[in-house]
Parts: sequence; C-alpha cells; structure tokens
Amino acid sequence: MAFSCASIAATEEPRVLKIYHDSDYSNHYASALAMKMGLATALAQVNNQVQGYQLQIVEKNHRGNSNRSFLHMRQYLNDPDALAVLGGLHSPPYIKYREYINERGVLLLVPWAAGSPITRYPKAENWVFRLSIDDSKAGYTLVEHAKQSLHCKNMQLLLENTPWGKSNEKTMRAAMGPNSMAGVTWFNWNTQYASARIIIRDIVQSEADCILFVGNAPEGKHFVNAMASLEGVDKLPIISHWGITGGAFFPAVKESLNRGLILHFIQSCFSLRDYQYHTFAKEVVTLAQRLFPEHLEFPERLAAPTGFVHSYDLGKLLLQGLQQVTVSNDMVSNRKQLRAVLERLDNSVVGLIKTYKNPFSVWSSDNQDAHEALGKDDVCMAKYEHDGGVTLLPRRDKVVGNEAVND
Repeated sequence: MAFSCASIAATEEPRVLKIYHDSDYSNHYASALAMKMGLATALAQVNNQVQGYQLQIVEKNHRGNSNRSFLHMRQYLNDPDALAVLGGLHSPPYIKYREYINERGVLLLVPWAAGSPITRYPKAENWVFRLSIDDSKAGYTLVEHAKQSLHCKNMQLLLENTPWGKSNEKTMRAAMGPNSMAGVTWFNWNTQYASARIIIRDIVQSEADCILFVGNAPEGKHFVNAMASLEGVDKLPIISHWGITGGAFFPAVKESLNRGLILHFIQSCFSLRDYQYHTFAKEVVTLAQRLFPEHLEFPERLAAPTGFVHSYDLGKLLLQGLQQVTVSNDMVSNRKQLRAVLERLDNSVVGLIKTYKNPFSVWSSDNQDAHEALGKDDVCMAKYEHDGGVTLLPRRDKVVGNEAVND
C-alpha cells in the first residue's frame, strides 16, 4: 500500500503557472515567435521553475482579431493555472478592452503594442505593465529624426485607420508644433498594392518631402514597393513606426531597398547584430540558440528582433516579481500579489536594453509613465542591412544596452 501511494505521488503532475501569449501567430508570425522565444529564454535561465511550480508558455493566436483576444482574456480568468498574459503586436484589443482588463484583473505584460492609452487606465490599481515603445513618445522621436537627420520640412502622415494610428497622429502633430501644415492620409488594414500605389503617387505629387508611416508589415510592404516603383520622380524617404518589423516584411521589400529607397524605423536601443560585443547579451543569445536552433542560427538576422529583446527583459522583471511573492494554488491571490509587487521591485534587474531600477510604480494622473519600463532615452532609429538584420542608426552619447558605444 505504501509502495502504491509512493507511485501515485511520483506520477503526480507538478502544478504549473501558465503565461498566455495573446498574439497574432497567423498574420504576424515573426513577431509572435520572437516574443515567445524571448520570454522562453528568460524562463529557461531559472529552469522554467519557481517555488516548485513549472512555468509554461501557452500560445493563444488571436489572428489580429480583437474579439479573439477578448476570448483569451476570459479563458485566462477562468484558468486556475493562468498567472499572466503576455501581449502581442496589436494595440487595438488592449485599448478596446482596457476597462475589462483592469476591472477584472487581467495581469497583462506588454512587450510590443505601443498604443499610448494601454497603460494609462485612470485608477491606481492598474493591471497593465509595458516594456516597449510608447506612442506618447514615439511620435516625437520620428518627427525629430525626420527634421534633424533627413532635413524634412513638409512631412506627410500615412497612418492606419485604427486607434493606434489616431493616437500617433495626435503625438506627431504635437511634436511638429502648432504651425505645422502636415497632411494626413488614412489607410485600412488589408490595403493592397494597387491602392497603395495610388496613395503614394498622390503624396509624391504633393509638396511633401518625406513620409511618416504608422502601420504593420502586410500594408507596409505595399507602400514601400509602391514608392520604389515610381519612375522619373524623387523617392521620398519613409520614416516608420516599428510595426513593419513584425511580419514577413524584409523579403518583400529587399529589392526596393536595394534601389536606394530610404527606410528608417524606430526601435529600442539594443540590436542583436551587436550581441557578440556584450558579455551578458552573448550568454543570453547562446542559451536562446540552444533552445531554438532552427530560428537563431544567425541571431543578427532574426525577424522582429525587438520582440525577442523586449520579451526577454520583461520576463526577467516577471521573475524578479515572483521572487518577492509567496506562490500558492490560489491564482487570484497570486495575480494580485504579483501586480502589487511589480510596482515595487526590490532589486535591480539586468536586461538586454539596460539595467532596470524600479521600472514600474503606482499609477496616478501625475505619474502617467508609472507602468512604462522604457523611456524616450531608450528609443533609437534603425535600418535594415542587406542580410535583413537590423542596425541602429548612430546616436551621439547614447548608451546601448548595458555598455557605452561610440557613433
């Protein structure tokens, strides 16, 4: 009988802590995979265990549909093993369901979606924590780069017609100043090449001297290729938000970029192209290569690289938070404890972008960035190299990752 009891105990499944990954694994697979790999690498550094619980990532494909994302939130709340949700590329679901997320207690960790309202729920008990680019600042970086580096005087905004695009319009117009006469062109998801070419031709025939673009890879590739296709006209430089890097973008625009078209885009200030020059980053990437050898043979060529970087760093903050709580089988209690602890992390946490010291705090109307781990100084501009890898553009006196670099 004792032997029988021991056998049952030995075969008992260990309790798990699930982290749902609510992302678009259909249309933006590159970004979804990169985010999953980044988080998985961080968890692997503690052998995927914490306080006797097994940490497990659960893929939840919302296919770019906000209602499917909402379904995943409901599944999470009803799952006795679900600790947190790692968000995806798209901002609309987290803006649309922000009240539900915070009123129901969905612990949402955001490594990509940049819409500024996502973390700014107007109550102290805020359940959304972001380590990503924040659109309340991104527009300023894009406008500043257009003016200072590309000497643009007449910018044309080319924005997707979503809450994400609209929030960026407000920020960019504020960055341009009250006297700006910049025009705006709106486009919808699933805009195809023929329509993109008409839009681009109209912009080129205006007085615009550069384009500020906010959109994702499926539409972005058509606009870039449309610009490159125009003959007998000056090709306008395109300064883009980072949504274009989330899907199979580079292979579709490689030839256009080889023709000399200027395409710069915003990124956080760490590039996998430089990982070998940083001891800590080299250790992280070496582990990731063991976990995902088929995807990271050449880390510097990884599509959607900041998805990996942000999710890794966010995973490290999550693990630090878990060290400061007592995990139990009461998942509602675990979520509440962890939410509170993330606002007062005890120790500094070394990440790929930087070392994080008190990255989150209690939200208030006077502390709008309380749940933003990155600030304007952590944001750079970048471009694609010929192999599809991303290179940061020089920024004087900038610290990249945990080590200083020169221009």
